[in-house]
Amino acid sequence: MTDPELISLLENISDSLNRMAPQPVAVADPDAATAFVWHATGALQPIAHVNRVAMDLLKGVDRMRDQLLENTERFARGLPANNALLWGARGMGKSSLVKACHHDVTKRISAHLKLVEIHREDIESLPALMSLVRDHSEKYFIVFCDDLSFDGDDTSYKSLKAALEGGIEGRPDNMVFYATSNRRHLLPRDMMENERSTAINPSEAVQEKVSLSDRFGLWLGFHNCSQVEFLDMIDGYIAHHDIKVDAEELRDAAIEWSATRGARSGRVAWQFVQDLAGRKGVHLKS
Repeated sequence: MTDPELISLLENISDSLNRMAPQPVAVADPDAATAFVWHATGALQPIAHVNRVAMDLLKGVDRMRDQLLENTERFARGLPANNALLWGARGMGKSSLVKACHHDVTKRISAHLKLVEIHREDIESLPALMSLVRDHSEKYFIVFCDDLSFDGDDTSYKSLKAALEGGIEGRPDNMVFYATSNRRHLLPRDMMENERSTAINPSEAVQEKVSLSDRFGLWLGFHNCSQVEFLDMIDGYIAHHDIKVDAEELRDAAIEWSATRGARSGRVAWQFVQDLAGRKGVHLKS
C-alpha cells in the first residue's frame, strides 16, 4: 500500500470514529422553562408547551386532586412532602392531574417549581438526574414517570428503590418523585409469585418486590367512573370548547359511545368530544 493510500485509509477511519463518538451533551438551564424531559445522556430538554388539561376539566377525581395539590403546594413552599404514586384504572386522568397540579402551583405559588419527565427506560439514569437537581437547590423539581411498571427479569426497580430512599445521599430535599401506574405495586402478580416459588425465603423475596411501592408516601387510587361522572366530564368539555349540541342528543350519543368502547373514563370522554367536534365542524381550543 502506497503512502497516499494509507493516509486516505487512516482519514476514513478517523472520520468514522468521530461520527461514532457521542456528541457533547448540552444541559439546559432550569430557568429555560418550567417543564423538561430528561434524557439518559444527561440532557434536560425544555418543553415550551406542555400537553395538559385544565384543572377544572378533571372530573370525578376530587379527593385525589385535593391530596396531590396539597402535597405539591407544601413542596413548592419548601415544606416536607411525599413521593406520590397515582395508580389504578386507565384513562382516569392520572398523568393529567400531575401536569395540572404543577401548572396550578407554578402560577399561584412558585415559578421555581419544575416538572421533569423521565421515561421508564431511563430510570437507571435517575441518580445522574438527582445529582443535577442537587446543584440547583434554589429550585424545586417534580420528577415524573408516566406508566411506571416492571416486567419479567427487569431489575431496574432496584435502582429506583435505592435512588428514592437508599444510598448515602438519599433523595434531594428539593425533589419529589411522582409516578403513574395501572398497578398498585408496580410489579405483575406472576412476577411476585415466581419470586415466591423460587426463593429460599419466599416471604422475604415478595417483601423486596412490594417494598418499592413503600417508597411512595402518598398513594392515590383511581377507579372507573360512574355514568353520571362520565357525562359530567363530557359536559365540562362541551362547555369549555363551546360545542352547540342538543342535551338529549348528547346524552344518548355519549352513552352509546361508552358502550361501544366497553368502558367509561376521562380518556373515553375526551375521545367522544373530539369525534363530536369533528362531526359538528367545531375547532377545539388549544
